[in-house]
Amino acid sequence: MYLVDTNIFLEVMLSRRRKDECKRFLKMLRDGEVLGTVTDFSVHSIMVLLDRLNRPEKLKTFLLSLTGYRGLAVHYTSIAEEVRAVELAQEKKLDIDDALQYAVALSIGADAIVSFDEDFNNLEIPRLEPVEIIDKRKSH
Repeated sequence: MYLVDTNIFLEVMLSRRRKDECKRFLKMLRDGEVLGTVTDFSVHSIMVLLDRLNRPEKLKTFLLSLTGYRGLAVHYTSIAEEVRAVELAQEKKLDIDDALQYAVALSIGADAIVSFDEDFNNLEIPRLEPVEIIDKRKSH
């Protein structure tokens, strides 16, 4: 099971350079081919960003799409996880949003964090990019 970072969704919604591989990975989650978790913090971060960009239709589509993913759960962080994130931010030299994602990944026993953010490199839970998961699924 994977923890899916905010930037995977944003890559698609903002039509960034690697949107195609993210779309393929998100389709795998949607179809239940792989299992993943997204934090409520990620959902709220996307809400804030799309609101700032004045993209209410994209925001509504994103939120409604979350209910259609067979392989994706939304994880609501506990205060204990948030306290752990503060500790991890100091210990691992992460900013608080990365530390919160990492704390949840540890809490749920994620196999990897799916992200383009290299700040997740060299932690106990590996970072994978969507293409690595797509390629791994192809080889099986």
